[in-house]
Amino acid sequence: MKNLLNHIVLEPKLHVKWLNTLSFMENAGARKISACEHKTFVNLIQLKHAAEEHRHAYYLKKQIIKLIPDACVNYEPIYLLAPKATMYYLHQLDIQVCRLLKKEFNLDGEDLKYAAYLFVTYAIEVRADELYPIYQDVLTMHQQKVMVKSIIVEEEGHLEEMISQLKEFHNEWEIYANQVIQLEETLFAHWISAIENELNNVEKF
Repeated sequence: MKNLLNHIVLEPKLHVKWLNTLSFMENAGARKISACEHKTFVNLIQLKHAAEEHRHAYYLKKQIIKLIPDACVNYEPIYLLAPKATMYYLHQLDIQVCRLLKKEFNLDGEDLKYAAYLFVTYAIEVRADELYPIYQDVLTMHQQKVMVKSIIVEEEGHLEEMISQLKEFHNEWEIYANQVIQLEETLFAHWISAIENELNNVEKF
């Protein structure tokens, strides 16, 4: 992971796409959180979490200006790294987790949406807690103007909040959360591999 990020950070044209890809994923995550909300029974943590994920998407977009002003104006595929794998990652995680929860808890409707929100968001926060500090280390090493320290702090808080909510959801939440983590790890590996393949193909030309 660190080798890939070293490569990306040292190439501004790749770096802006990486930032835009992260922004896309933060925005997609925020939209999924909002989509899982009940029409009336929405708690403060859900509102806070969706708002902060939207802010992360905005913050990452703003970082692009430090590298190449006017780059990556939207989330069209040409402005993302491995766009198909990027879009597949979160969508497929959602589908696989819903399938798992249906099987284990026989949930549907609003109950399934809420449970999916808990477990999918937990898996994403575990990933964020690993990915962003590595990225920040690479940024610091190369003395980049781009920073993600503020995101790291908030993502740590999100993970604590998700664990608290999962404990309320089920006494043995960790058993199911570990299964979800395994699903996410496979999808994440596919996403990183797709980015590496894209960069390797670009270098051949």
